[in-house]
Amino acid sequence: MKAVWVLAAAVAGLAGCSMWGARTPEVPLPVTELVEMTADGTPTHAFQQYWKRNTLVLDMQGAAPSGSLILKRREGGKWPARLAFRVTPGSIGLLEVRGEQRMLIPVAREGDRAVDLELVPGVYTAATEQISVSWEPPRQVSPGN
Repeated sequence: MKAVWVLAAAVAGLAGCSMWGARTPEVPLPVTELVEMTADGTPTHAFQQYWKRNTLVLDMQGAAPSGSLILKRREGGKWPARLAFRVTPGSIGLLEVRGEQRMLIPVAREGDRAVDLELVPGVYTAATEQISVSWEPPRQVSPGN
């Protein structure tokens, strides 16, 4: 009987830890919701994709300072309700996204934590065939500017 009480106390203690925020952070599971391709149509898997609630996040933290890619739906798939790009401040300067509309997203220079840059509604719709994404390095700022 004493063992049951010890076990119950241990379970309650573990439950208490999770209530007070002592949980270990969950590692997101990679998914392949969208097809990534180079400009010439060659399939690539350069960036991990993760779900963060109902937002599909394309993790571009390891991206070169400049580049481009094309995103398409999987065969028979749909576009996610929301789409975001995870970048590290200072690693790239400007992100350009083209679907039904064009969106330019400047990336902050300062910061040590990755940020998720979410697309606004209308950049892509259910009928969008593909989304073109390109990025460029941060611009050099001269001391007088």
